Amino acid sequence: MNQRYYLSVFTAFLIWGFMPLAVRALQGYSVYLILYFRVIVSLLLLVGAGFTLLSAQWKEAFQVFAQQTLQERRRVIGLTIFSGILLVANWGIFIYVVNYIDTQSGAFAYTICPIITAILGYVILDEKLARHQWLAIGLCAVSCSLMAGAVFTNFLFSVLIGFLYALYLVLQRFLKDYDKIVLLTLQLSIAALLIVPMYSYLAQFPTQPLDSRFFWLVLMVSLFFTVLPLFLNLYALKGLKSATVGVFMYLNPLTGFTLAFLYFNETVTANQLIAYLLITGAVLLYNGSPIYKIVKRSFS
Repeated sequence: MNQRYYLSVFTAFLIWGFMPLAVRALQGYSVYLILYFRVIVSLLLLVGAGFTLLSAQWKEAFQVFAQQTLQERRRVIGLTIFSGILLVANWGIFIYVVNYIDTQSGAFAYTICPIITAILGYVILDEKLARHQWLAIGLCAVSCSLMAGAVFTNFLFSVLIGFLYALYLVLQRFLKDYDKIVLLTLQLSIAALLIVPMYSYLAQFPTQPLDSRFFWLVLMVSLFFTVLPLFLNLYALKGLKSATVGVFMYLNPLTGFTLAFLYFNETVTANQLIAYLLITGAVLLYNGSPIYKIVKRSFS
C-alpha cells in the first residue's frame, strides 16, 4: 500500500520538475496573459473537481468556518486573500524567469525554498531547529553569496520566488483545519477576482496573437502541471509523513537543473557550480534523518 503513496509523491514532484518545458513553449506570449489564463483555467478545473470529488471536504470546511469565532473567521479570510496573492505572484515571476532569464534560476529558487521555509517557520511560528539544521542554513547562506556574486539579478529573482512560496507554505499552517484543495480553490478565486477586471489592461502589452496553441499549452500547464500533481501530492500525504514528502520535493529542482544543462544548453560558472554543490550539501544535512530512513526502508 505504501508503494502507491511513494509513487504518487515521486510522480507529483517529477511532473513539477518538467514544468519549464511547457512554460518555455509559451515564450513569446505575454507573461501577464499566461498567468491570467493559468489562474482562470486552474480555478475552473478545481471547481469542477471540487463538486464531483470533494463535496465532503467542502461541507467540512463550511462547518469548521461556522464554528469559529468572528476573530478567527477574519483571520482565515485575511490569510486566504494574502495567500492567493502570494501564490499568483510566485507563479508569475517563475514564468518570467524561465522564459526570459534561465531555467536554472527557477530551479535554484525551489532548492533554497525549504531552507527559507525553515527560517520563516522559526521566525513566524517559533519552530525549533536542531544544530545540524542551523549548520545547513549557514551552508545555504554561503551558497547564496556565491550565487549573488555570479549573476546578482538572477540570484534576486531566485530568492524572491523561493521567499514567496516559502511564506505561502508557512501561512498555510495557520489554516491547517481546512482541506488544501478547498483552500487553493478559494485562493485562486480571490486571485481571479483581482485579475479578471485587469484583462483589458494586461492585453495591451506586446504579445503574439493568442491562438489555439496558446490555449492548449495553458490547459496543459493548468491540468498536468498544476491540478494533477497537486492531487497526487495530497494523496501521498494520506499515507506518508510530511517530512518524507518534503524530501521528494527536491526532485523538482533536480529535474529543472537537468533540463537547464542537458536540454536548454545553459552554461554554469565555477561559482555557480560550487553554490549548487553547497546547497545540495545543505539540503542533505538539513533533511539527513528523513533521507536516511527512506534509503534504509528501500533496502530493507
